Amino acid sequence: MKVELFIPCFIDQLFPETAFNTIKILEKAGCDVGYNPEQTCCGQPAFNAGFWDDAKKVGSKFLHDFPEDSVIISPSASCTGMVKNYYNDLFTNTTLHNKCRAIQGNIYELSDFLINILQFDYFGAELDGRAVYHDSCSGLRECHIKAEPRQLLSKVLGLELVDLKDGETCCGFGGTFAVKFDAISTAMAQQKVDNALAAEADYIISTDVSCLMHLQSYIDKNNIPLKTYHIADVLAMGWGNI
Repeated sequence: MKVELFIPCFIDQLFPETAFNTIKILEKAGCDVGYNPEQTCCGQPAFNAGFWDDAKKVGSKFLHDFPEDSVIISPSASCTGMVKNYYNDLFTNTTLHNKCRAIQGNIYELSDFLINILQFDYFGAELDGRAVYHDSCSGLRECHIKAEPRQLLSKVLGLELVDLKDGETCCGFGGTFAVKFDAISTAMAQQKVDNALAAEADYIISTDVSCLMHLQSYIDKNNIPLKTYHIADVLAMGWGNI
């Protein structure tokens, strides 16, 4: 299957290895992966901050960066959820209405695509240890992803996946929320990390690097023996690491 890759700002600027691992995973699953180097942002930061006119400009570029008949894959439930759900607020009854609807129907978060479209869940990945999975707000509530990443992780050799208390609770990042309400945001990160420690986990895994960046910052600041991983990085371990 021919697919187009959308790499969000966070991954492009801070976690490029996750982008490369996403390509390796898709290629191992049999996909021909295309990438438009002119792509930028989906517009979510501006949209969430209330700057809808700016978000519309950025979103318009996103819609023009991808052919409307292309299958678009992103290693981010957050950005996928933005396009699938909130582009309605920006482009309904505009000149981009029809193209927007077409792209909304063709964009998938990585784990959703692997399980529900390709029906491919084994990559030969290896990671020794005990892990909890963090359901990001966007993954769970906007993309309706829950079983998919867990199915993929269940096939990773050496990895024991255990339940996380209050796993569906927000980690506290929330984009600008972490800046405007830093004390509350930090307390929410602490709760998530404490629950992972109570589960005797070595790793916290998720579909969103923004959540993981927030949690890893708290972990590093407090010298806690935990490590966060994006699911794409886990699935590439043991055979496809950079």
